[in-house]
Amino acid sequence: MTIPPRFLDEIRSRLSLSDVIGKRVRVTRAGREFKACCPFHKEKTPSFTINDDKQFYHCFGCGAHGDVIGFVMQHDNRSFIEAIEMLAAEAGLQVPEQTPQDIEKAKKQKNLYSLMEEATSWMEEQLYVPGNKEILAYLDGRGLKRETLASFRVGYAPADRQALRSYLKEQDYDDKDMIDAGLLKPSDRGGDPYVFFRDRIMFPVSDRRGRVVAFGGRALPDHMRPQEKDGYTPAKYINSPDTVLFDKGRMLYGESLARQAAMDGHSVIVTEGYMDVIACHQGGFKGAVAGMGTALTEQQILSLWKMVPDEEKTPTLCFDGDNAGRRAAERACERIMPMLAPNQSARFAFLPDGEDPDSLLRSGGKDAFKNILSGALPLLDFIWAKHTGGRRFETPEARAGVIKALQNEIKEIADRDVQVHYQRLIQDKISETFFARRSYKNSKYQGKPAIPAMKLRSPAMRGGDIYARILVACVLNHPHIYDGVEESFGGLEIRDESLARLRQAAIEVLEESPDLDRGALHTHLKEKGFKREMGDILSESVYVHAAFSGPRADPDEVGRKWLAFWGDIQGKASENEEQGNWKKAFYASNEAEEEKLRNMVRVRASEKGS
Repeated sequence: MTIPPRFLDEIRSRLSLSDVIGKRVRVTRAGREFKACCPFHKEKTPSFTINDDKQFYHCFGCGAHGDVIGFVMQHDNRSFIEAIEMLAAEAGLQVPEQTPQDIEKAKKQKNLYSLMEEATSWMEEQLYVPGNKEILAYLDGRGLKRETLASFRVGYAPADRQALRSYLKEQDYDDKDMIDAGLLKPSDRGGDPYVFFRDRIMFPVSDRRGRVVAFGGRALPDHMRPQEKDGYTPAKYINSPDTVLFDKGRMLYGESLARQAAMDGHSVIVTEGYMDVIACHQGGFKGAVAGMGTALTEQQILSLWKMVPDEEKTPTLCFDGDNAGRRAAERACERIMPMLAPNQSARFAFLPDGEDPDSLLRSGGKDAFKNILSGALPLLDFIWAKHTGGRRFETPEARAGVIKALQNEIKEIADRDVQVHYQRLIQDKISETFFARRSYKNSKYQGKPAIPAMKLRSPAMRGGDIYARILVACVLNHPHIYDGVEESFGGLEIRDESLARLRQAAIEVLEESPDLDRGALHTHLKEKGFKREMGDILSESVYVHAAFSGPRADPDEVGRKWLAFWGDIQGKASENEEQGNWKKAFYASNEAEEEKLRNMVRVRASEKGS
């Protein structure tokens, strides 16, 4: 029986070699690798090494060497098929029935790998042809270094519909292979097949082992392309179709480089495009990968977790700060929730509106992107924000509705232990939000009391000033409230020096010109040299904590919510004991104690009113 090579690759990708070996012998981490006393000969000092990234083991004592399949065969004394069947079951796979067609397909795959390698090398060379110097200059202008282009094997596909085809024919490849690899398209007019990628910057897509299996092609900027007939504008990006080598639902762009980077200690980051991955890599964020133009799939999520060598596997998913980015984050969350397991989760980072990692790294540098990543939301906080952001919960029905929605989402978690912890932490947030006493300073904004959409849990942001960031961002987005919050805004305690300077600059501008609108205020502050600081806080990674701080909040409600939030911060310490009592009564279903606490609140309210 012959097993398809693709199925063997799937087993290797789903199972960590160190985990399989660790179930049979004691394994310890040694830098980027693992070590153990060799199970194949007697020794006291470990000389048996395991490399998960390269998927092989090697003993420097006896010379034993192989992959996960070879290890099981040798250690467990099993035949090849027996080892495959056992490992397939462990990986949750069904061993395929092998047919003569499958055998022929495996041979074709081997031939197609060499074809794709030949095409990649040729397109790399085209980028450096003297006649294409304008294209290379364009990439230089995007800030891409030559070594970066080489690392990702970036190339150029000429506009000629037959150029690549002619070259590959000279290398003894036929049209059928080129069509099967996604490089040619059959003519619908009975003529010769034509090249699929034309007049595009080319990004080879490699599998986990570094073999090129597909391409992404980016159209040249308008000024570098001849005008198309009838005003036709080509798609900015096109990708290879699915082939026997390429399944876009299983692939991550940049994965082979990111896997090695993760072993070297880099964080795994998921972006949205080819240029984002390349820009991140060049900027020092070498664990960056991207999906293939679709929402993250279950297979891609598993690959992300497998890439992280640490026990806690929490990649950061980056999204645009607009509504489309939020919807993409919600779709990713829906995929991840059922798959959560101990030490396997994700964080969600949102970029400023109109920015992607590539543009942010070019305009703000490494620090700007690092701040976005450090402010990423844990999955729990994202779920909470998803259901509560921008909403009011003044009625029992509204509160019951959001609690029900949260409970239903948590039920999707298959792992019982993880689900229990989510339930408990969500209960804590419910208690803090709906049972916490709030005080409001008298001001022109005081009207009906408002319950903020969410009680915050401060993420790991620079200086720990997430509360201050929210309040400063709100004033920058809604300068008309400054007159009503002036005293509190000036007295706001800010530990982050750059944020404090931004606050002071905003005060100086608004004192001098109190009628400035948002755009004019932003322009003044940027001219004063605060562009980067504004980029840090005027982003979805801040707004997601408190919707009223964002530019789309209701201008008539913002001032009152600002002061209510400020009052929460001021009274937070004194409320801790009372909140603790509320929690105990709530979870113990102690109605007598709850009524006692309610009476305390009523007495306090009547004292304030007298």
